[in-house]
Amino acid sequence: MERPSDESPMSFFEHLEALRPHLVRSAAAVVLCGVVAFLCREFVVDTLLFGPQKADFPTYRWLHELGSWWNDVAKWIEGAWGIAIAPMEEFRGVGDNFRVINTSLAGQFNLHMKISFFAGLSLAMPYVLWEFWRFVRPALTPKEKNTTRHFVFWVSLCFFTGLLFGYFVMAPLSVNFFANYQVSEQIVNLFDIGNYLSMVLTVTVACALMFELPLLIYYLTRMGFLSSALLRRYRRHAFVTLLVVAAVITPPDVFSLLLVIVPFYGLYELGIRLAARIERSE
Repeated sequence: MERPSDESPMSFFEHLEALRPHLVRSAAAVVLCGVVAFLCREFVVDTLLFGPQKADFPTYRWLHELGSWWNDVAKWIEGAWGIAIAPMEEFRGVGDNFRVINTSLAGQFNLHMKISFFAGLSLAMPYVLWEFWRFVRPALTPKEKNTTRHFVFWVSLCFFTGLLFGYFVMAPLSVNFFANYQVSEQIVNLFDIGNYLSMVLTVTVACALMFELPLLIYYLTRMGFLSSALLRRYRRHAFVTLLVVAAVITPPDVFSLLLVIVPFYGLYELGIRLAARIERSE
């Protein structure tokens, strides 16, 4: 950020002084949203946090219905044309064997505070991004201002889309896989609430950040650090990397793998299209 053309550039401490009110307002927005989430404890904790471990979670119902539909189609194709298609195994939800325990004296209070903080940060994200854009806007050229005028909207849209994908797809698939996995029937699973919270938050936040990939490619291409040719050259490497990541974080079946790899690789291809569009417009 610089002063008007008739003045000297701002010093480091002057930049900090200019940044301070933006940080204060952003922090206040996060705290306010966090307080709201803290007061809505039953909805945030019981409904949202523990949603992926409930047998009637929407994702489990959809997968069960999809599996039944697929098996009916497979039977029809085999009866009509004699082509045998492997049926999809009946999807097994988490069930009643999922037990969460707390092993720390202040564990439940700390859990409540941590959930409220992450909920507040997520809800306040659009406003925090807007404050950030207001801070850097004076230093932008008219062309850069025009390019980034929808910055807050697109970043927020990608963030919340990834958050929903992580919550409704990645989190329940991961919870279901690990809850039903048994190396021996003599071992009883008792899950620590801290580990459960960390997994759900890590998966959802990782997906939210992953869905920012097209925008990251867009701005890096604008700055000249990436090109569509470079992205196409490493397309196979990107696909293999995403395939390995999807295989690690999903249950060991083809459908779950496709459910994750298709949108992830689609984001990479979208980034290539955006990079090519930028190169044509320049």
